[in-house]
Amino acid sequence: MSISEKHEWHKNDYLVSTDREKLDVQAIHRYLTRSTWAKGIHLDIVFASIENSLNFGVYHNEIQIGFARLITDYATFAYLCDVYILEEYHGEGLGRWVMECIHNHPVFGQLRRIMLFTTTAPWLYEKFGYEPVNRENYAWTITRPDIYTDRKKPG
Repeated sequence: MSISEKHEWHKNDYLVSTDREKLDVQAIHRYLTRSTWAKGIHLDIVFASIENSLNFGVYHNEIQIGFARLITDYATFAYLCDVYILEEYHGEGLGRWVMECIHNHPVFGQLRRIMLFTTTAPWLYEKFGYEPVNRENYAWTITRPDIYTDRKKPG
């Protein structure tokens, strides 16, 4: 499978697509900068993150209403992040559907490990087999939750 290969899923007037050219990066930035996990993120960082990920845009009548991305080596590992559906579309099952699309992508089936971090929707991810990592000395991280709002650049 080619890394640049595009995949699409349709459901009524909705579309999930991995086509990077369809993405509305400004809309993604508007959502992320007000999210709990990327508050204050700079537009150039959003552009770079999209460039280096397998992206899933969610659209209603060609308007972007959601997003998710996998940071992956396309062989063994992925980190799922930036999953959202705009609030006015909540309750339509779109979060669950985008997760189904991600899990049905050909790359996903060969990955040995998929990770995510969430404080907002653990109930959704549990439905897809994700489990909390609570084993002592197993998962390690450096976390800097205020990196975008601090306005100090590392290094």
